[in-house]
Amino acid sequence: MDRAARRPRGAVGRAYLVTDLGRREPPTAARPLRHTGLDPARPPGVELNEDTMTYDYLVIGGGIVGLSTALHLLAERPGSRVAVLEKERTLAAHQTGHNSGVIHAGIYYAPGSLKATLCRAGEAATKAFCDAHGIPYRTIGKLVVATTAAEVARLHRLGERAGVNGIAVEPVDRGRLRELEPHVTGLEALLVRSTGIVDYRAVARAMAEEVRAGGGEVLTGVEVTAIREGADAVDVATPGRGFRARRLVACAGLQADRVLRLGGVEPDFRIVPFRGEYYELPPTRAGLVEHLIYPVPDPELPFLGVHLSPTIDGRITVGPNAVLGLAREGYPKRAVSLRDVADFARFPGMWRFARANLRTGVAEAVNSVVKAGYLAQARKYCPSLTARDLRPHVAGIRAQAIMRDGTPAEDFLLRATPRQLHVANAPSPAATSALPIGRMIAARVLGERQTTEEPNARPSR
Repeated sequence: MDRAARRPRGAVGRAYLVTDLGRREPPTAARPLRHTGLDPARPPGVELNEDTMTYDYLVIGGGIVGLSTALHLLAERPGSRVAVLEKERTLAAHQTGHNSGVIHAGIYYAPGSLKATLCRAGEAATKAFCDAHGIPYRTIGKLVVATTAAEVARLHRLGERAGVNGIAVEPVDRGRLRELEPHVTGLEALLVRSTGIVDYRAVARAMAEEVRAGGGEVLTGVEVTAIREGADAVDVATPGRGFRARRLVACAGLQADRVLRLGGVEPDFRIVPFRGEYYELPPTRAGLVEHLIYPVPDPELPFLGVHLSPTIDGRITVGPNAVLGLAREGYPKRAVSLRDVADFARFPGMWRFARANLRTGVAEAVNSVVKAGYLAQARKYCPSLTARDLRPHVAGIRAQAIMRDGTPAEDFLLRATPRQLHVANAPSPAATSALPIGRMIAARVLGERQTTEEPNARPSR
């Protein structure tokens, strides 16, 4: 097992809790927000009675970002009443539990950007958290492989960016690449030794245990149906009972825009689902690669491309692609939600985005249907793969915030009112960065860091 000896659990000040992110940029600023016009005095579905539970902080969303936020709120305010509300019966049911399981180092992100800072802090914090809780992880390293002259040029620029970000990388020539990975071919590569693999569902479960151990509550099967913000508190309705809190944090992922609307604010973006479809190699291909194998990313695309990923349970996955999804939470290939489709089809920003990315979108859709096209992407650097090697594997769905002008939000996007903070976009690698993201959100909720870019919108009265 590639991890340090397990440390005993402690109280506030545990090594994996992020206490200082250093110099960092603020999340994307918000324009003045447009409101729904709901009357918060009597919003639909909010009824308070003797069963209403009162808290200091409510967190909507039992994924890894919401759980990290609750963990840091309790660390900063021991003894406060904190609850996490998750609509599914299990935690980490969506983006947290449907990804490649990679602990990223952060080589791709612009130097000094929030994503770069959070990812680098998150890589160390995630491993420390796993050490403290006995969660298996392996630091197997990643090879970013260039197969054309154009990719070699981009690979060199990527190496320069990694150096500026303070991430150690090693240039690998063709001969050394063959020694490291006999089944992988390329002109050059970069070796990122610090990249690892883990099961993020196990990380999320351990975070939930930590929240409960700190006196917080983690409630599953609790779907928020209405939110009312008053002068002194936020009231939240669910089918079973009501909740009241001094502050509300929403880390709703695939439902971020809808939960924001429940809070009385009309979103200036729309969550569009992108399916990340994977294949899995058969047991006879076990050990095909020892490292994570990634292509050089195309700067014109917001995704990293099809890669080979050994998993913590011994499998190897191939993927993902990035194809427009027809259901936010529908994982089968033919899943369709008319509500979800109508939601993005009515949004003008989606059509602007589609026009700007038509060629790429068509290619991704074709490769989703035609296995040979998907296979060709992986065979660029692993030519021994065959169509028979690609076996079905569960898909993931990425919540991508698309702005009204058609641009995809590429960094963190927050929307706030005096008593609510909504995480509208938490881009990849949000799982790796979850601990420092939670610290950042907790700091904003607790008023430790105010900026002029913080939106100051109040639900319409």
